Amino acid sequence: WCNFFFSSPLFPELVPSIMSNMLNPDAIFSNNEMSLSDIEIYGFDYDYTLVFYSKHLHTLIFNAARDLLINEHRYPAEIRKYDYDPNFAIRGLHYDVHRALLMKIDAFHYIQLGTVYRGLSVVPDEEVIAMYDGSHVPLEQMSDFYGKSSHGNTMKQFMDIFSLPEMTLLSCVNEYFLKNNIDYEPVHLYKDVKDSIRDVHIKGIMYRAIEADIEKYICYAEQTRAVLAKLADHGKKMFLITNSPSSFVDKGMKFIVGKDWRDLFDVVIVQADKPNFFNDKRRPFRKVNERGVLLWDKIHKLQKGQIYKQGNLYEFLKLTGWRGSKVLYFGDHIYSDLADLTLKHGWRTGAIIPELRSEIKIMNTEKYIQTMTWLQTLTGLLEHMQVHRDPDSQMILEEWKKERKEMREMNRNFFNAQFGSLFRTDENPTYFLRRLSRFADIYMASLSCLLNYEPDYTFYPRRTPLQHELPGWSGQLCTGTFRIPFLQDAVQIK
Repeated sequence: WCNFFFSSPLFPELVPSIMSNMLNPDAIFSNNEMSLSDIEIYGFDYDYTLVFYSKHLHTLIFNAARDLLINEHRYPAEIRKYDYDPNFAIRGLHYDVHRALLMKIDAFHYIQLGTVYRGLSVVPDEEVIAMYDGSHVPLEQMSDFYGKSSHGNTMKQFMDIFSLPEMTLLSCVNEYFLKNNIDYEPVHLYKDVKDSIRDVHIKGIMYRAIEADIEKYICYAEQTRAVLAKLADHGKKMFLITNSPSSFVDKGMKFIVGKDWRDLFDVVIVQADKPNFFNDKRRPFRKVNERGVLLWDKIHKLQKGQIYKQGNLYEFLKLTGWRGSKVLYFGDHIYSDLADLTLKHGWRTGAIIPELRSEIKIMNTEKYIQTMTWLQTLTGLLEHMQVHRDPDSQMILEEWKKERKEMREMNRNFFNAQFGSLFRTDENPTYFLRRLSRFADIYMASLSCLLNYEPDYTFYPRRTPLQHELPGWSGQLCTGTFRIPFLQDAVQIK
């Protein structure tokens, strides 16, 4: 059927029209209308916002956490045979702590079948359906509002870019225990891996390694300085709030921006302990001197050129007066960076999603467009021809269903062989995208995308028709980009 379609008169009409309307990987995408002319203050996270890291960093985190499991948690030394695979996991996945299963869940809490992994092996659909009595995960089993596994919840969602090594390590150790028929408690494994990943940060292992070989781990780019300089030239105030330590941030910013980087920022806060920074009213700010020593002075004003540690947002607002929608804060973590700011404090938010650029480039390829064109066409044909109950029609429908499933798997493989796209399951948005849409006014692949827009630019979200609006918009079955043939067109495809 696919070959018939590609050689039919319909195909030459559809694909070129889509190819001529490519998505820009360097564009900024809007969930909510926002004008930059209203923004007076720009705030930034540090890791994966102002600075990007090379592929070597996740290997470093994986190896260091693996060694901590062996040396401090007494795990078998044989797990050293597992190396970090950068192509295994994607962000936004859920992990069933009690069943030791890694999976992709959509915006409606449905598991995407074919993306459930026990160790490094996919779990058959029939087994998943039997375990979960279907493919739906009830709300009470999901992570809470901020993606944490608390109050007895069995699902942990991984939203941080730094969590990619954690998911891979969990899967590798699970794989080792399963392959060697070792009886183990999945909850203990989850906690031990989580603690090991945490210790790579807390014990300074990651920070020391990056500072010792900064050119290996930090992707140097002039765009970060260019963005900050452009904002400064237009009289914008800027601040930095990060969980990373002072000396680490200072060395990184000197590398990517220059020795005078502090001159660009009105306020710099390190080791903020986000998201607690946005909620805990008790912790006061402390000054950090040039040697990294904490001072005991009472803070009456946040001074330019000075670095502060800890603190809380309520004190920050009191000392700066920077409130409401005139503030735009950028971060890569949907929960820790953005959720509280938009829901509780009325700041505008921008999400940095590095994976966006590579996914858009894939979506712009002719092969992807061909596959999606036929996949959508098959869906339309199935919808319209299901009313025909004669044996011949039913046989064709079954063939189409089988082919549709194969095309969905092909589509998933364009992005990640195990889990597919960060933003979509087969048809629905992912749980990750649902949170992104709720907590981010705008989103983009990197801050450099701001260079493509004037400082008074207004972002307008595209009005996409709701399902019940489709007939009124098109008068024919459509997908928002290209039309799907009616039944009479199916004759041509045959």
